Amino acid sequence: MIYHPNAQIAPQKCIPLSIAEAMDADEHAHNLTDWQQEYDQIGSGSFYGKISELPLGNLQVFHEHTNQALHQKCNVWPDSIWLGLPVDSTSESRINGLALNHNDIMCRPGNCEFELMTPDNFGIFGMVVSYHALQTMADIQDTHIHWPHLTHHDRLCVPDKTLTALRFLLNRLLSQQTNEHQSRLQYDIVMMALLEILKKESPNDQVTPSYHRRKLVVDQVREYLAQLPDKAVTITELCEHTNVSRRTLQYSFESIIGISPVHYLRMSRLNSVRRALSLASSEQQSVANIASYWGFWHLSQFAKDYRELFGEKPSDTLLRSPLL
Repeated sequence: MIYHPNAQIAPQKCIPLSIAEAMDADEHAHNLTDWQQEYDQIGSGSFYGKISELPLGNLQVFHEHTNQALHQKCNVWPDSIWLGLPVDSTSESRINGLALNHNDIMCRPGNCEFELMTPDNFGIFGMVVSYHALQTMADIQDTHIHWPHLTHHDRLCVPDKTLTALRFLLNRLLSQQTNEHQSRLQYDIVMMALLEILKKESPNDQVTPSYHRRKLVVDQVREYLAQLPDKAVTITELCEHTNVSRRTLQYSFESIIGISPVHYLRMSRLNSVRRALSLASSEQQSVANIASYWGFWHLSQFAKDYRELFGEKPSDTLLRSPLL
């Protein structure tokens, strides 16, 4: 645990609520301040994402909405703790392959990459706070924090009544502009809400007996694909590499990610093409060259799949100005 003794405890000036909208999943991923993220779109159709963010010094509060299912790779700013709460307790989402119960809240330390699988029309409230600020407030309030729970568990179980109150609070905070006096008050209110959660949380460490084995299979496939971006890898080849049957490979992906390995292969490569097209210059690159680099040799089928997933032609993506 790293603390910063010189860190500010409360915001020193008014920072207005910021709202960012995007029509591309990966552009949207970069709209959250001080996070390192990469989003792959899984759901088919045009993308829309919106982030309402309230920065309060060493406390960040936000509401994120996305209309398409996503595979997210996330990393929060260092020396901090992130808590994520789905807006709808019935939505089906996963963190690191683990499904959430209706009264679970997600939790990850900063500078530690994690993965989310989120469904269509998903909303999430997020709170990120520095270790030092949280511990300082806990000391003031004479509250004990179980740090191992926050750093070693992806899911924390919290009473329904507490989560309902937290959703109401965050929705109010992120729907109106504030002045300097209000931002100081909001800081205290959110910190007190965080301490209330941490007084009542308990780790949800329940996993199926097959979880660790299936997670290992999925991770091995991802590492293998990362080394061969321009190769059209087959399911048989993946089975041989991971030393599992086709059925085990299928079960592993469906339980950890929620989609089949065939679907994952196609979605992953299409999103990689989109990122490359978004950053390329139409004067120096062609759709055909970029698509072939990522293993798409049948350009007519590629163009059809691309348009079905993203709601636009690959040439339209290439012609736009770079997104990032």
